[in-house]
Amino acid sequence: MTQSMSKPVVVIGGGISGITVALEAAETGTQVTLVEKEPYLGGRVVRMHQYFPKLCSPLCGMEINFRRIKSNPDVRVITNAEVQSVSGAKGDFSLKISVKPEFINDNCTACGKCVEVCPVERKNDFNYSMDNTKAVYMAHPMAYPSRYVIDGDVCKGSECGECVKVCEYDAIDLNGKGKTLDVKAEKIVYATGWKPYDAAKITTLGFGSVKNVVSNVMMERIAAVNGPTGGRIIRPSDGKEAKNIIFVQCAGSRDENHLPYCSSVCCLATLKQTTYVREAYPDSQVTIFYIDIRSPGKYETFYAKVAADKNVTLIKGKVAKIVEDSETGDVIVTAEDVHGGKKIEQRADMVVLATGMEPTASGNGLNGPAVLDDSGFMPPTLQQDGIFSAGVAKMPFDVSTCLQDATGTAIYTLKGTS
Repeated sequence: MTQSMSKPVVVIGGGISGITVALEAAETGTQVTLVEKEPYLGGRVVRMHQYFPKLCSPLCGMEINFRRIKSNPDVRVITNAEVQSVSGAKGDFSLKISVKPEFINDNCTACGKCVEVCPVERKNDFNYSMDNTKAVYMAHPMAYPSRYVIDGDVCKGSECGECVKVCEYDAIDLNGKGKTLDVKAEKIVYATGWKPYDAAKITTLGFGSVKNVVSNVMMERIAAVNGPTGGRIIRPSDGKEAKNIIFVQCAGSRDENHLPYCSSVCCLATLKQTTYVREAYPDSQVTIFYIDIRSPGKYETFYAKVAADKNVTLIKGKVAKIVEDSETGDVIVTAEDVHGGKKIEQRADMVVLATGMEPTASGNGLNGPAVLDDSGFMPPTLQQDGIFSAGVAKMPFDVSTCLQDATGTAIYTLKGTS
């Protein structure tokens, strides 16, 4: 099918869902503008260590998608950019897109000499602030676009200029300015994804106050070879091998005071992360406190395999309190044991909180004509003609379901396009 369009389809969000929508649409000849707020594409997926249930790296599939984008002239990628406003109606939407200053241009060969001389460090948001990068950095080795970026919030600019001195390719301009783009669109797809729920809001679980309590997204980076620990599963306080780990399910989910809904993937994420621990340390012990284990359909076998491990204990019951042993740094968990009919106290090297998925669109005020439900998601039934949502912008999904949904969204978006 060949499309002839005076205005592109604009896809907001460059995670796995946005990339899939953009590619499936563009490969029919539709012009697509893909807008991503980070300096790289891939969203939450490129921060993962492995997918479930096959336990393979997401970077392989991402690399293929990046190749498809690079070779397709109908995909325009705008990174480091956010949509400031959306107006209009189907066939004639207008978007204002704010692009941060691009201090490094396409001449960059990713040689890394600028990093070697940069004197300034910043918290590494890619690793959820568990380590630092220089002010000039690349989020991860397979980042797309494949070039270094400069964090303008911490860079000293021309006051320093060490990176400019060593760049042989005239790729750095520390006086770079931001810009605002006016883009017209026939249709808009929101693929704005999700963010982990802020575990610090759940005061009883110790996140932020107990040093060896981490979230599930942090655990994913800890296990990753390109993560802050080089893939070694160690606890934050002292680098001790974390061989006894407690996972706490529904940390803030299914709770009217936090996230009232189930994010649907947290149980499977914990089962997956349990395999990280068991493979790293054959003598390790894992305990999972849960309300219900949800592993529907094709994932039931995966659950059964993990649960059959004699070093894995599943306890039905909510966690009431998490505190720290100040002498050892160990974590002490108080919880109910529903089947045992009692309250129990258990000690561990580290606790991992299975925090839920909160829609990124919730509360940012920049959704324009898009309509959110009470939880901040964008159900298709609420949207006006010409506005679509894909992946977790629509509702909580795992990666496999995001791919299916995004492909279906691309097909549905193209209906009636001339």
